[in-house]
Amino acid sequence: MIQTAGVHDTPEANEALRWLAEQGVTPLAPGRWKQSTNDLAHEWAAALLDDDRLTPMQRLRWGFGLLDLLDEYWVTVELRWFVTGQADPAISAAFWAACRQRLEAVEASEQLQYSLWVDWFEDQDSSGTAFAAVLGDDVRSRPDLRVLATGPLHRRAARVLEISGPVRWADKHDVYEAIAAVEELHPALFKGLRTSYHDVYGDLEPAAALGLLDRLDLPPETEHLAELRAVLKTGARRSG
Repeated sequence: MIQTAGVHDTPEANEALRWLAEQGVTPLAPGRWKQSTNDLAHEWAAALLDDDRLTPMQRLRWGFGLLDLLDEYWVTVELRWFVTGQADPAISAAFWAACRQRLEAVEASEQLQYSLWVDWFEDQDSSGTAFAAVLGDDVRSRPDLRVLATGPLHRRAARVLEISGPVRWADKHDVYEAIAAVEELHPALFKGLRTSYHDVYGDLEPAAALGLLDRLDLPPETEHLAELRAVLKTGARRSG
């Protein structure tokens, strides 16, 4: 028996469980399967999302349920292929709404965050749209950003900022500037600035990034703070 990395008890997860049961796949006990969750994801994610007995919206919903159930990266790969292959903008809107919901959870899917970072943010054809969908649009449309200081919106904003290094500077600079007014997000914004410099596909403008860094209220002994300030002063855009 192999235990899952973590089961999120959502309505979508229960729907995915029922779908798997129709295929003859049932857990031995809650969160325990005959196969590894990785094998289950590779075997059933595409099959679920290709099931033409279901509407596209049902497939998307149950696909997220499979992610809730297994928390495997391969499910996010199949979800991305599915949503980018749909012409209906309602599917894309529902996809991003589901991402936002999960990023706000107390225990957010690590695989969803990883997928946002390496699949959506590192791809320059999708990074601006993806960043706007999971954070940027909210920040740009809210006159009072204090709502980001605590609770679900804070959790989502912090998680997105920390992995936002690959997003083009032009697509995130205004969001970074606005969020600098929320002290509770300064540690996450610092990580975003640092990964904007250190990530293989990181992007920043040194002078603007240095100005932002100087606005953050961080302990002077914060790890890597002095090093980042020093390299930005040289005008370096990215390590390596």
